[in-house]
Amino acid sequence: MRLSLLLPARRHLQATTTVAHWLARGDRRADAAHGREAALRECFEIDAAELPTAALTRSIDADDAGEARWLRADPAYVMADAVTLRLLACGNVGLSADETEAFAQTLKPLFGDAGFVFDAPHAERWYLRCERGAKLPKFSAPEEALGDDLANHLPEGDDARRWRSLLNEAQITLTQHPVNAQRARRGLPSVNSLWFWGAGVLPQRAHCGFDRIVSDDEVVVSLAKLGGVLFFPRQQETPFPWDAGQKQSILVDLADQRDVAALDRDWLRPMADALQRGQIAQLDLLFESGERYVVKPAHRWRFWRRAKATA
Repeated sequence: MRLSLLLPARRHLQATTTVAHWLARGDRRADAAHGREAALRECFEIDAAELPTAALTRSIDADDAGEARWLRADPAYVMADAVTLRLLACGNVGLSADETEAFAQTLKPLFGDAGFVFDAPHAERWYLRCERGAKLPKFSAPEEALGDDLANHLPEGDDARRWRSLLNEAQITLTQHPVNAQRARRGLPSVNSLWFWGAGVLPQRAHCGFDRIVSDDEVVVSLAKLGGVLFFPRQQETPFPWDAGQKQSILVDLADQRDVAALDRDWLRPMADALQRGQIAQLDLLFESGERYVVKPAHRWRFWRRAKATA
């Protein structure tokens, strides 16, 4: 069995002794580009210059991605400080289905007048449908902008001024929405902005070299479907056994895990045990921070390589 792990940035795992042991005794390969998209592009080959996140998640949320160009317009919470606005939350702002529908009914005519179809099939993922040939500016992914000055992440390129104007109009509309007053009384964050990102058209196919994929990420699930690969949610899988002894290539997506102790206990240690028993022939570590390592069973004999902190 060959096992590939999508992992958080290396700095998040500095307290994980299992990872420290792997890094000390494994082989380091050439670093890749930083970020989630770079890691996914290593695992999946698609005919697109950039990962079309909106179209991929749309195919999961509504199964109608078709040939249109999609753009995420996710609910967001921004806060003003002394000199700027900062993005503090995007997508996961705790919206109910009724709140989502109320916001959607207000935003539909605003974007309809601009020539786009807006809808919100999921509380955390809102969409704009654009013409396939629509030229869109460059948008930043939420993880690039969270906590930062919004001025550093405003749309750039084709028709950027128009999109900045649309964002301003949406912010005014949302700020004045009665649902936000109700949320404020309950101590919940306002939905006072949108975040545009992930533009693209659904690829026809996605080539993937894995036999099985384990992930809770809608983008990964969509890519697995396009590639015709078996996929499973993490909660339906246990680390081992996975048909131990069979020649399989498995991708396990753990990049969203922030509870390091639970990650080590529930996933990494059982994998380390299986590696030592020879159930895993090769373990590939793909950190979102770009580092790449390969670990094999024979590497356990490299006693002269002492484990270090992974920071």
